[in-house]
Amino acid sequence: MLIFPAIDLLQGKAVRLFKGDYNEVTVYSERPWEIAEDFYKSGAQWIHIVDLEGAKTGGTPNIETIKKIVSTTGLRAEVGGGIRSLEVIEKYLEAGVSRVILGTAAVTDEAFLLEAAKKYGDKIAVGVDIKDGYVAIKGWTEKSGFECFEFCEKMQNIGISTLICTDISKDGAMMGTNHELYRNLSERFGMNIIASGGVSSMEDVVKLRALDIYGAIIGKAYYTGAINIKEAVEAAK
Repeated sequence: MLIFPAIDLLQGKAVRLFKGDYNEVTVYSERPWEIAEDFYKSGAQWIHIVDLEGAKTGGTPNIETIKKIVSTTGLRAEVGGGIRSLEVIEKYLEAGVSRVILGTAAVTDEAFLLEAAKKYGDKIAVGVDIKDGYVAIKGWTEKSGFECFEFCEKMQNIGISTLICTDISKDGAMMGTNHELYRNLSERFGMNIIASGGVSSMEDVVKLRALDIYGAIIGKAYYTGAINIKEAVEAAK
């Protein structure tokens, strides 16, 4: 299993939002590439980056920071946050990003999803944010009509190879992750499943590793000191 340490970017800074609320921001660093360097030195191969401004605007306002993270660390990066056009995908890939994550657009714009999947293959991942068993969209503010497993099956049929699945109720709460959800996903689908939301202890890492899923994202638990990335990388092997 791979560990994906996470950086959320806002105005070029590494931040965390509390439950997705842009009014509740904690700034962790004004030099996010230094945090990424720490991830690399700890043995991580990948980094998970969310452009929080991009999520709102659909643009790439933090692309220079992302370029610097990729070029100075040697980490492979997956990036999400409001990616709604082939032009934005192209910009990120040209900037050295290894994989882009489609969220709301994957749910609401099937033509775009199909075109992106056809053109870019495994460089496209889909983020599945789950709220009360349904896929949530628009920064978790709305529930779509898609039941979680129904949507995942659709993604598999389209040819998406990587899903980043977040149980919204667990995100940032530091109360553990939804192991049952990831067990079900792992058993039902042949895609790379990345667990996101609530990975808050080494026990979570060990349990997820036992499910034989592809990866786990560690965000808040790193910033609060609850998880040491080096230890997590070793435990995930």
